[in-house]
Amino acid sequence: MTTFPLWAWVSFTALIVGLLVLDLLVFARKSREISFRQATMMSVFWITAALLFGVVVLFVAGPERGGEYFTGYIVEKSLSVDNVFVFALIFSFFAVPSRYQYRVLFWGIIGALILRGAFIAVGAELLDRYEWIVFVFGAFLIFTGIRMAFHNDANVDPEKNPVLRLTRRLVPMTDDFEGDRFFTRHAGKLVATPLFAVIIVVGTTDVVFAVDSIPAIFAITSSAFIVWSANAFAVLGLRPLYFMLAGMMERFVYLSIGLSVILVFVGAKFFYTGIFDEKVPIWISLPFIALTVIISILASLWKTRDRS
Repeated sequence: MTTFPLWAWVSFTALIVGLLVLDLLVFARKSREISFRQATMMSVFWITAALLFGVVVLFVAGPERGGEYFTGYIVEKSLSVDNVFVFALIFSFFAVPSRYQYRVLFWGIIGALILRGAFIAVGAELLDRYEWIVFVFGAFLIFTGIRMAFHNDANVDPEKNPVLRLTRRLVPMTDDFEGDRFFTRHAGKLVATPLFAVIIVVGTTDVVFAVDSIPAIFAITSSAFIVWSANAFAVLGLRPLYFMLAGMMERFVYLSIGLSVILVFVGAKFFYTGIFDEKVPIWISLPFIALTVIISILASLWKTRDRS
């Protein structure tokens, strides 16, 4: 199996930082409303970048690692759709004006990337040290998949976020927005604004939802580099995806069923690997996961065709 050298990690990190700086200078520098057309163009950009990176992995690391990357990216991208519901709920809860939302998501996603990176490092270390952890991950994913099939709603109460509660205790915060600023000065003292609270909730809530997606991709690949790169591109594409889908999420009525099937499938892969000491071939995993996502989306759109 191919092990990715240090230069690959450094190069990929530099690529992500460069893309984020470009994004910051072009889109997130000023507060603005993002139109559906702009969101679509940005979404196409991030998806294209992710696919091109997968081609690079395919040629540099071989077809097996390339297949793992594409499969992992599809899994992470599909499971991240749930975050769109959550973002809409958070923005509604804090009454964030639409012109501030993209900038808030930009910094919230950066925080989510850092937290996911730590999560991935811990998960990789656990799998490397304890062979039995595959059964724990597998059981958790199967349980989560079954639960998702019968509980379609994302019950998230931003007010109960423990990190937000701690932040409010430690950092003085204004009651009202101060334009698009995250911090301002009152009576000569530096205080946070509600937009800073939104960033905290976005970043930490994403990690809660990553509890199922990160173990899912570890069932596909043992490479922490593949897990990290697939996660990074999926998370970075969340912002334009939100502005594309926020107004039509009610149409994806069968998506949760499709995601449930995927979670149960990858959970079963953990058990298969742990029992037989071999992985399910990627040529089985990739078509199955891709077809499940496509069928659930097409079936949803057909079922709700009268709502369009």
